[in-house]
Amino acid sequence: MLKTDRLMIRRFDVNDWEDVYDYLSDEEVVRYEPYPPLKAEECRQYVDDYAASKNFWAVCLKDTGLVIGQVYLAEGQQQNWELGYVFHKKHQHLGYATEAVKALLDYVFSQCGAYRITASCNPENAPSWQLLNRLGFRREGHLIKNVYFHTDVHKNPLWQDTYQYGLLAEEWGMQASSDRLY
Repeated sequence: MLKTDRLMIRRFDVNDWEDVYDYLSDEEVVRYEPYPPLKAEECRQYVDDYAASKNFWAVCLKDTGLVIGQVYLAEGQQQNWELGYVFHKKHQHLGYATEAVKALLDYVFSQCGAYRITASCNPENAPSWQLLNRLGFRREGHLIKNVYFHTDVHKNPLWQDTYQYGLLAEEWGMQASSDRLY
């Protein structure tokens, strides 16, 4: 478990499903995710999978324990890791995502031997790419109509663009400790 001033970042527990359902059932929250808003039973299965995985982290308010979001951080090949995140609508734009992701970046760079972390997001998802910019990630590419998650009424793919970001351990190490929020 990791702690910041306002948050606990821990592994998921199967009992977290109701908190997670509160945000993953919201169409606005999952707009850029590869799945539609979840029904309760689907969310239970997702949280069961999260709890069994070392790649998903529950972001909880320190004072109440409420799960307000999640961070995906998975090790790939050659010390490369992939980052993703989803946060409850009520807890967006309050610095929680920045605080949680910073703590996890510190952890994987200093304790897990990460060399490089990558992240992707839809260019229309300004809060996501603005978060990556604040964290010091470098935009490395803009892929044009490279992926689709949904189809139209005729089952035609709804293609979308993707921004690609990267951050090296040495770049993270160069950021001053005073710039960190916790």
